[in-house]
This record gives sequence, C-alpha cells and structure tokens, in this order.
Amino acid sequence: MTPEEGILQARHGRVLELAINNPAQRNALLPGTSRGLTKALRLASDDAAIGAVVLRGEGAHFCAGGNLKSLSELQKGQPRQAAVERIGAINEFARALRGCAKPVIAAVEGHAAGAGFSIAFGCDLIVAAENAVFTLSYVKIGVNPDGGGSWFIARSLPPQLASELALAAAPISAARLASHGVVNRVVPAGEARKAALDWAAEIAAGATAAIGRTKRLIDEASQQPLSLHLERERDGFADGLFGPEGAEGIAAFLEKRKPSFHEE
Repeated sequence: MTPEEGILQARHGRVLELAINNPAQRNALLPGTSRGLTKALRLASDDAAIGAVVLRGEGAHFCAGGNLKSLSELQKGQPRQAAVERIGAINEFARALRGCAKPVIAAVEGHAAGAGFSIAFGCDLIVAAENAVFTLSYVKIGVNPDGGGSWFIARSLPPQLASELALAAAPISAARLASHGVVNRVVPAGEARKAALDWAAEIAAGATAAIGRTKRLIDEASQQPLSLHLERERDGFADGLFGPEGAEGIAAFLEKRKPSFHEE
C-alpha cells in the first residue's frame, strides 16, 4: 500500500482501499489525514476505473476520533477559529463520503469512537468484526458530535437509541447495531477487511453509473418532496435505459447471461 498523509492506499481491481495509518494512536484523526482522505474520495468519485471504496483503520482499531493531546494544545494556545478550521477538515471528509459517486464500505475492527463513529456511520455500508465497539464519546469531554455524527444517527436509528448513544456516550456493539440494520455484516474478529474487500469487488463489478445515481437518490430522499423525487428517479431511469449500462443489462437479461458492465 502507498503511504501519504497518514493514509495507506491500494487498488484491488476496481476497488480502492483506504486505510487510516496511525495505529499507535488507535488511528486518531489529524487534519492532514482528513484532508488526504477527502482528496482520495473525490478523485475516486471521478475515476471510471474505480467502482467501490473500502475504508478501514490500520492495525487493531478503526478510528479513535480526534487526538485529544493535540486538541488540548489547540485549546490552550490557539484562538477559537483554529478549532473551527480543524473541524472543517472533518466536515469536508464527511461531505466527501456522502458525495462520492462510488459506494464506500467501512471495515470496522476494534474501536470506532468519536469522529471514528461519525465516519463509520457516514459510509454507505458497514462490515464490522463481532468484537467491534462503537462509541459516540463527545459529551465525555464536554463537546457535541462533529463530522455528521448526530445527523447520521438521527437518520439511521430510533430516537431513543440515538439519544442513548449521543447523550450518555454509551458504547454499542456491532451485534446491536446489526439488529437495527445499521451494521450490514458482522464477521469474526480480524476478518472485516477481507469481507469488505470481497463485497466491494462484487459491487464494483456492477453498473457503476446506476449505482452512483441510486446513492444520490437515497441521500436526497429525506430532503425533498415525493413529487420532485419521482421526477429525479424518472430522469435517472431514462438516462440509464438509453446509456451503455442499460443496453448491456437488458441484453444480458434477455440473453440469460451475466451482464458485463466493464471491460476486462
């Protein structure tokens, strides 16, 4: 894997693997890492040779959130605007996750805490080890969530459970999140990366443009009226039907064969 700004990158066919590479600090996020991941996701979004992305942490943990020592130094020696700019880097990362036209799968081992929780929930799909623990731990240090954490839990969890996680900073297991449909697959410890890469390869072999349009439609669904959403679906359907993916998909169905959306 190629290291850059606390990130490891690797290509596996049509799958891009991104790893936060700060295992000594449980992959705590620094601004440079957030900016590097944002750049990688935006490049992947526009790269026709990439069909899916896997995001993970190097070593035993997914991501422990912000580096509290560096935050303490910021608190003591920098103006408030410095914190605003630092959080802005995480916000751009969250926007890049949701704005990426390719599905992003989180492969979670160990702890996903603070911003690590927000990042995992910002992904389209989550594969988690059976011993993974998710903690939205912000209130324990006297702050509220960032990186979209409160927005993501409000969209994906019942209100009382979202409040339990955010207000009491209660840790939650992969199994309990799976019971609410948030974690998609629970796998034995140490196998989240492989399971996520295998799943990403299956998705990346599919109709990439149609998948990208569908991801946008899912994101937009709660923010616009049905009448507008129906028109967005209609226009996207017509684009797909008269595009190369629609041609191949329907031909493959009628010919009773597996579709081939990408040249080998």
